[in-house]
Amino acid sequence: MRNREVVIELNELPPLLVVEVVSESTKIVDYRAKRVEYNVLNIPEYWIVDPLTNKVTIFTLIEELYEPVEFVNTERIQSQIFPELDLTVKQVLTAEN
Repeated sequence: MRNREVVIELNELPPLLVVEVVSESTKIVDYRAKRVEYNVLNIPEYWIVDPLTNKVTIFTLIEELYEPVEFVNTERIQSQIFPELDLTVKQVLTAEN
């Protein structure tokens, strides 16, 4: 997967979760265009991991619209799709255990 762009086709089952990692060159696409693309694909939840602002935003699809919730620092990330997940934003951003 490293050597090609990952594309989700309309005729494929959507993944339960997509995670985007923001960079300076992708931040506008990650925060704006991806929301529309993932909505069309009916992806139930997607995350934006943003090391530029030290936050994780989780977008959950509710009645055909994404509802965002932001998490920062040592806050525990709360996923609707994976409620058993036990991670903080700091752990995600620094790859700590």
